Amino acid sequence: MSHYLPILVMLVLAALFAGLSFFVSGLLAPRRPTAAKSAPYECGIVPSREPPERFSVQFYLVAMIFIMFDIEIIFLFPWAVISRELAAFGLLAVLLFVGLFFLSFLYEIAEGGLDWGPIRRLRPPARPAAVGEVSFGVRRVGLEGREPHEAAERGATLEEVGTS
Repeated sequence: MSHYLPILVMLVLAALFAGLSFFVSGLLAPRRPTAAKSAPYECGIVPSREPPERFSVQFYLVAMIFIMFDIEIIFLFPWAVISRELAAFGLLAVLLFVGLFFLSFLYEIAEGGLDWGPIRRLRPPARPAAVGEVSFGVRRVGLEGREPHEAAERGATLEEVGTS
């Protein structure tokens, strides 16, 4: 335990310094709000209107794929340096890691997470959720008085079902 005491002291000092810095800057900072300061700033372009919609979840999925590839590379570099010392165990561990990573990537492709533009429009639509069924974390409502699968039988998209 005594070996970890300097690390614990350093963490406590860092937390105190950060907390004290925020507290003092909050007390001493000038507060002169103006319209220019509160306006959004996008690389010198003044926005003329609000964005039409939120970012699609696919943007975040692609970003997560990039992060996953970065993490994979971070694990593969040290393995490549000491692969001879790890021998067969190291090879099996890396093959298992890369295999699981590759399976998750194949699942992403199979679910259409990387389908964009015209390719997405050519893909057949998924079956709309029935009344009360949870689909992607959103509960479907507003279909009272309909048969649960009536919209699905006529091939309606999720947008049509939600607005009708």
